[in-house]
Parts: sequence; structure tokens; C-alpha cells
Amino acid sequence: MSEKLKVILVDDQNLCRSGLCELLGRCYDISVLGATGTFEGLRDLLSQQPDLMVLDIRMKPLDGLTMLEQIRKEGCKVPAVMLTMSDSEADLTNAIRAGVRGYLLKDMAPDDVVDAIRRVAAGELVVAPAMTIKMIDMLRGDQQGEELKNPLKLLTDREREILQLLSRGESNKSIANALSISYDTVKQHVRHILTKLNLSSRVKAAVLFTVDQQTRSDEDKASRS
Repeated sequence: MSEKLKVILVDDQNLCRSGLCELLGRCYDISVLGATGTFEGLRDLLSQQPDLMVLDIRMKPLDGLTMLEQIRKEGCKVPAVMLTMSDSEADLTNAIRAGVRGYLLKDMAPDDVVDAIRRVAAGELVVAPAMTIKMIDMLRGDQQGEELKNPLKLLTDREREILQLLSRGESNKSIANALSISYDTVKQHVRHILTKLNLSSRVKAAVLFTVDQQTRSDEDKASRS
């Protein structure tokens, strides 16, 4: 049997912590190393070298994003998922800018939360379905026109291939190795992708690709039901 996914949980509400611990604890492939509601507790849990951390956003006295920003400054690179009640576009935007790999809502079905956590651990970027429209609006800004309603159509096959790897968190070097092209060629493609999508960062481009894939998958399921 493969090694279990090691997860830590951060939420200032006891009921939410215990409920999530119970949910994940029933999964054969997930091990909950611990749960806390404080920044000090988060630091202690990180010493156990988890594979993934799940945080709420709106906590007191420190919110989840502030905690994440602080530990990133201290060198922590553990992937983070936000699990929150907040469907605020501002919270979503700030979370993506902070580099979270998942933005989930607490009213999602339990099985969907578990599936999303597994997908993040596998390298995907996952956004709650209810937030996808807000994500698309956030990334598009005030762009108009049929092409910009679906800007990914502007990309070549090679650019889409590179963008797919970007969405998995791959670096330019690893993309170059995977596609047997030069590092400089990858950098040039990334610049072209950002220009065509009218986006300012590779993170936003990766999120747009992920949201597009989720939307297509949802539409496909709906058409078959």
C-alpha cells in the first residue's frame, strides 16, 4: 500500500475541526497529523512535515491568509488549501495571489471536499464549483468580445500543453524536460500565453485553465445525465 497523504488542519472553530478530522480520518489513504486553531499550533504541526495543510480564512486573531503569508516568509513550502464559508471574490482573489492550491467551500458535499484534497495533493489546482464564475470574472476583468469570453481559444496546441503543465505547478525547467524543448523556449511560450490571455502572472493563467477544465467537465456530466 502506498504511503498515506499526511494532512494538518487549521480552523478556530472546534466543531469544524473535529468534523473535518472525522471526515478525513475515515479515508484509507489520508492521515490527519493534527488540528489546531492557532498560529503557534500551526507552527508545531508543520514540524511533523505534512504533505498538505487545510486552513480556514476567517479566523481570529490571525486569519488564514495572514498565517499562510507568515509561514511562507519563514520558508514553508507545504501546499495549502483554503476551506471556508467565504464566497467573497476578494477572499478568493487574495487566496490565489497567496499561492493556495485549492479554494473550497464548507457547504460542499463531504465527498467532494475529500476528492478536492486528493486532487490538490496530486498537483492540481482546485476551485469550488460555486466560485468558478467569480474566478472567471476576476481573471477576465472588463474584457469584451466573443474571443475573450473564451480566451483559451487564442492559444496554440503547444501553448495549451504548456499551460496544462503550469496548472500542475510545474516549473519552466521541468516543463522543458517534459516536452524536450529548451528552457528559453518555455519562457517565450509563457510570455506569449500571458499576453494572449491578458493576464499578469502564470498563477492566474493556471487558474483560468483549471477553471475552464472544471467547467467543461461539469457541462459534460450534465449533458450525459
